[in-house]
Amino acid sequence: QVQLVESGGGLTQPGGSLTLSCAASLNFFSNYVMGWYRQAPGKQRELVAAITSDGSTNYADSVKGRFTISRDNAKNTVHLQMSNLKPEDTAKYYCNSRRPPSPLNYWGQGTQVTVSS
Repeated sequence: QVQLVESGGGLTQPGGSLTLSCAASLNFFSNYVMGWYRQAPGKQRELVAAITSDGSTNYADSVKGRFTISRDNAKNTVHLQMSNLKPEDTAKYYCNSRRPPSPLNYWGQGTQVTVSS
């Protein structure tokens, strides 16, 4: 059974930093595209950042230059370093894994990030 477990969320002030981590119980983890999504109350879930098996990354325009996604294939983990956080970054953040061309997606339970003064 695939499990994605997020950690690292919390409360921080505007301009602060947080690092999210996702531990994945996946065979052949390195073959998966790993991503971070977020969902704020009343809004649709949106892609924040993703990293492919070869390390290519893409980011939502709203987080470019502030967030960095990385993966450690030896530890089956993916991280999201977030800096210069803004109140609009407040959301529940979800870890996602998929292995193209399979349509299967796996999701974690999410971790809350709140940016407030």
